[in-house]
Formats: sequence, C-alpha cells, structure tokens
Amino acid sequence: MTDLLIKLFIKENKKQDDPKVRGEYATLASGTGITVNIFLSIVKLIVGLIANSISIVSDALNNITDIGSSLVTMIGFKLSQKSSDKDHPWGHGRMEYITGFIVDMLIILVGFELFKSSIDKIIHPELPNINTITIILLVVAIFAKLWLFLFYKKIAKIIDSAALKGAAYDSISDSISTTAVLASAIVAKFASVSIDGFVSLLVSIFILITGFKATKEMIDMLIGTAPDKDFINDIYKFVGKYKEIVGIHDIMVHDYGPGRKIVSFHAEVPADGNICEVHDIIDVIEQDMFKKFGCITTIHMDPIVVDDEEINNMKKTVERVVKGINENFSIHDFRMTNGGKRVNVIFDLVVPFDEKVDFKELEKEVKTKIHNLDNKYYAVINIENSYV
Repeated sequence: MTDLLIKLFIKENKKQDDPKVRGEYATLASGTGITVNIFLSIVKLIVGLIANSISIVSDALNNITDIGSSLVTMIGFKLSQKSSDKDHPWGHGRMEYITGFIVDMLIILVGFELFKSSIDKIIHPELPNINTITIILLVVAIFAKLWLFLFYKKIAKIIDSAALKGAAYDSISDSISTTAVLASAIVAKFASVSIDGFVSLLVSIFILITGFKATKEMIDMLIGTAPDKDFINDIYKFVGKYKEIVGIHDIMVHDYGPGRKIVSFHAEVPADGNICEVHDIIDVIEQDMFKKFGCITTIHMDPIVVDDEEINNMKKTVERVVKGINENFSIHDFRMTNGGKRVNVIFDLVVPFDEKVDFKELEKEVKTKIHNLDNKYYAVINIENSYV
C-alpha cells in the first residue's frame, strides 16, 4: 500500500535527496496521516459521545492532536524548503525542528487536559453504553494506526526525517492506547463494570509520555547533539580509501536541518609530501564527500612524520601509556622536537565526554609516566573532549 501511494503521488520517487522530492514525500506522509486521523477522530468522537465513554472521547481527541501534528509538520517541511538568503546562509532546515517542537507542546497540553478529565471521571464513574459496533470500530482503529506506523516509518527512513520518525512512534503509542480503550469497552459490555475513567487516565499518560519524549528529541535537535555513530564510521571508512591520508581526527558535524550537514576534520598527511599535490587530494576528498554524503566538508591538513623509526616507536609507546590509564583514551597530532638533552613529546589526548576525569591530574599522570621512561622525555599535552 505504501509503495503504491509513493508511485501514485511522487513521480521522481528515487530522487529522495532532492529537496523538492523530499518535500513531496513529506506532503504525502502528512496528507495521509491527516486523512486517516480525520476519519478515526470523527468515528471515535461520535461513538464515544453516544456511548457516554470518556476513554473513547479521549482517544478521539488524541487523534485530533495527530491531525494538528500532521498539519504543522507539513507546514514545517514547506518552510524548511525555503531557499538560503543573506540572513540564513545555511537555509531554513531547522524550521522542521521548530514546528515539531510546537506540535509536541500541543500534545502535552491535550494530555494534561485529558488527565484532569479522567480524574473527574474516576471520582464520578458512569457505566458507558457499549455495543458490538463500537467494539468493531475500535478494532478497525487499532489496525489503521498500526498501518500508519509502518507507513510513517518507511517514509521517515527514505527521507531521513526525525519529525516523521516521531509521528511513526506516536502512531504505535496510539494503537496501544486504543487497545486499552477496547479492553475497557469489552469489560463494560460483558461485565457491566466501568473502568472508563482509569483507561482514559492511561490514555492521557500515554499522550503525556509521547509528548515529553518527542519534545526532548526536538530540543536536542535544536541545541545540537552528537552525530550518528554510523555516519562517523562511514566518514572514517570513506576517507581511509585515499592512500595519501594517514589518519583523521577532530571530526565535527553541524546539523542545520535534514540534508544540511557541515563537516570538518583534520587529515594527517606525510610531512615530506608535495604540499600542492596533497592540497589537490584534500580538494578532491571535499568534493567526493559532497557527492557521497551530501555534506559540505572542510578539511585541515596536519603534516606528520611517518618514516622516522624513533618517532613511530615513541608514538606506540605513548599510546600504550595512555591506553594503560583508560582504554577509551586516544592520541593524535603526535610529533617530537629533539633539543639534545631534552626531547619534547607533543600530542593531543582525547577523552570521551562520558569519562569524568580531572584534566590537570590526568596531564600530570601522563607526563610523569612518559618522563619515567627516560628523563630526557618531556610531554607537552593538549587534552580535549571528542565531538563525536
């Protein structure tokens, strides 16, 4: 069904990296979500009011928030496709995150209002009037939401959309809450026991959890989070194919919205290489990075000595010293300056953010261990956190 909709409404569906085509995917997803949720909300609202069931009415209101979510998401996609200008040279891609944040706040507001209504229904319970048609319609609603989950998930993967990924998991959450409403209806019909208020409370909690979780994700997107590990690994593998590059480090990724990544890193190159030739290679890599990953890349050259046995052996020794302190530590930009009686061993030491370390104490410890190897060695260390 999803593939059929894609073929019908998106002519150039294989060009998902094209902003225009990406927008068409988003419009299809939002339009389909709006259509399904309008149907579900109308049916549930009518059934809930006739049956006097607050849990079904709550579920209907939950679907109405999904309509609003899809509308705002569609607007966000449209705004994010706006071309770059002098005030926004990196485009308007983050508008998708801002509109997502607005939707999430609306979801939290609806969840809070339902929570209050549910408490009132628990205090003043009434037995809802449930019939077979009500139960059948709720079963249909569950399967509709499960299909919408798979639909959103597939399109989110195709165009790499955080907003649609969130919509997908909101749909699976909705199907769970509707299942709880169905259980409440069955209990009311066959056991003449009202758990309507409690189930409505459960639905409101589902809505609140979904809203808070999605809000956190959108705030993280706006603030800036660590890049995807697979993306970083792909960069290492890709650059590693160029024999002129000895290694890379200090990778930074700036996200200005879907399809708008800015990447920078340091590339270690042989110090005795021809600087013009190396510069040409760097230019080629930057261009190839754009073709491969669709990101703008800036590469800084770090010339290092690669054919000096003493330096290479000392580098291995220092790596062992650092790994001996913590396996997660690493070094780069290694070089040595020999002044005769004193040899400076210069390098950067990288500490992951989740390692709680006193940098001054760590620097002192590493310097002492290196000096103890031979009193002519003096470590000059720059300790930094990794950005990936």
